[in-house]
Amino acid sequence: MRPARLFTTAALSALAALVATGLAACSTPVDPRPTIVVSTNILGDVVGELVGDQAQVVTLMKPDADPHSFEISAQEAATLRGADLLVSNGLGLEEGLQQHLDAADGVPAFVAGDAIQVLDYSVGDAAGMPDSHFWTDPARMIDVVDALEPVLAELEGIDAEDLDATVDDYRSQLRALDAEMTEAFATIPDERRALVTNHHVFGYLAERFDFEIVGAVIPGGTTLAAPSASDLADLVDAIDETGVPAIFAESSSPDRLVQALASEADVQVEVIELFTESLTGPDGGAPDYLTMMRINTERITTGLTR
Repeated sequence: MRPARLFTTAALSALAALVATGLAACSTPVDPRPTIVVSTNILGDVVGELVGDQAQVVTLMKPDADPHSFEISAQEAATLRGADLLVSNGLGLEEGLQQHLDAADGVPAFVAGDAIQVLDYSVGDAAGMPDSHFWTDPARMIDVVDALEPVLAELEGIDAEDLDATVDDYRSQLRALDAEMTEAFATIPDERRALVTNHHVFGYLAERFDFEIVGAVIPGGTTLAAPSASDLADLVDAIDETGVPAIFAESSSPDRLVQALASEADVQVEVIELFTESLTGPDGGAPDYLTMMRINTERITTGLTR
């Protein structure tokens, strides 16, 4: 006598359908939006403001990192190579990332440094080389936004009208920032419009707002360089001669050298921290580009008018 069949064919088919449905529900859905991979967190913030929810923005540089030396994981490198658009700073900034940028030669790319009028470093070992720190001038960031908009509009899945609205709004915020910085810096007396920092990061800001770069503890364009004893001695002399009341240390770089420099100068010099090359986390004081620039403006103005 045959044993009774436990399941009919119809029942097995129904069970299979249920299993398939359950597996589909448990799997991670594929994001249909275009993927934009951005090298630095400053540009990542700007790109995110422009595209909003229309694209998936992956920022490689973590908060409080140094853009000259940060590295990425193998998984992040794979994401970079599979992106719909790669946005980088360029001008030699991403030294630790450059090999991965070069390896992604088949990925559509936008290099922000190609969209601006580039300044060269005028002092130190980097003299004559392009300055990569253009974001300290909000007018140049507007140039980047203007050049990036049509590139973003070409991505499949991006609504051009929505993009135009968000870009117009952010461009207005950048113009307001530029006006605020102009007004604030105008309160600094001419004889105090001088900047000393960890390394040369304020060339664009100095040109835009009429500051003198007195010097930098690291006399090159990268934090990977190191100052010599003669470099520090020359900088001490410059501080003594100009009598600057404050020098500025970047949040992404150790300030021990700046503190030592302040103690060597024959004047009372305050060391003030700025957010210059990296955004912070949500609670770190500079979670986005506009906030970072406003905080730096306030600290520079206060430090040089005391």
